[in-house]
Amino acid sequence: MIKLIATDMDGTFLKDNMTYDEERFSELYKKMEQQGIRFVIASGNQYAQIKSYFTKYPDMIYISDNGAYIRDLNQIYAVHTFSDDNYQQILERISTIPNIQILMSAVDIAYMPADEDPAQIQKMSNYYYNLELVDDFRTLKDVMKVSITCPPEKTAQTVELLSELVDGLADVTSSGNGDIDLVQPNRNKAAGLNELGDVLKIELSEMAAFGDGGNDLEMLQEVGLSVAMSNAQPAVAKAANHHTTSNEEQGVLSFVDKLLEP
Repeated sequence: MIKLIATDMDGTFLKDNMTYDEERFSELYKKMEQQGIRFVIASGNQYAQIKSYFTKYPDMIYISDNGAYIRDLNQIYAVHTFSDDNYQQILERISTIPNIQILMSAVDIAYMPADEDPAQIQKMSNYYYNLELVDDFRTLKDVMKVSITCPPEKTAQTVELLSELVDGLADVTSSGNGDIDLVQPNRNKAAGLNELGDVLKIELSEMAAFGDGGNDLEMLQEVGLSVAMSNAQPAVAKAANHHTTSNEEQGVLSFVDKLLEP
C-alpha cells in the first residue's frame, strides 16, 4: 500500500512553462488526504522556490537541494552541509575547469559571483529566489550543494571530469541540459526520502516517486513504485517500473488519479 508520493518538479510535475493544473491537483490532494497519503516534493531546487508553488498546502513537506534540506513550513527535519575542509577542496578543484558557471546553496540562500554574467544571474534567480552576489566563494560557510552550469553539449564530458576531480568529496549528479550538481556523498533524493520516512514511519517500499532526470535515479531505484515520465532520460526510463505521459501532459496527475482509484 502506498503511503507517500514524491515527485520531482522541473520536467516532471511542472509543465515547461513552470505551471501545473492547480484545480486538478487540488482535487487529487483532497483524495490523498482522505486516504492518508502524504504528498512530498523532492527537488534539486531551493526550498524558497519550490514552496512558492504550494501556498495553499501548509502541511506540504519539501526535500530540497537534492536531499540536503528537508522541511515543511514549520519544522526542519534535516540539514546536511559540506564540512569546511571538503568545501574548500571542492572549490579549489573545480576552479580549474573552464567555461562553467557556479552557484553555491546554503540554508535558505544561494550565492553567485558578483562579476557573473547578468543574464546567468537573471536565469538562476528563477530557480533560487533568495540569491545573493558575493566577491569570494572561499568565505562561505555551511554550503549544502554546489551547482554548475556548462554548455549543454558538454554535460556528459563535464560530469565525467567532475567525478574524477571531486571523487571522495562529493557525488556528481545531473538533470541534463548543462545543469550539474555536486552533493555530499550518499546524499540524494532517496536518502532524503529514507530520512523523512524514519520520521513519518513510512518505509521506502511504501512510497511512490516520479522523475525524469539523473538526479531522480536513486529515488526511483529505492521506492516501491517508481514512475518515469515519457520525456525522461533513457537511464531514468530504464530504472522505473512504471511510466506515464510527459510533464506537458501532466503525467504525474494522470498517474496519481489512477493510483487513487478504489
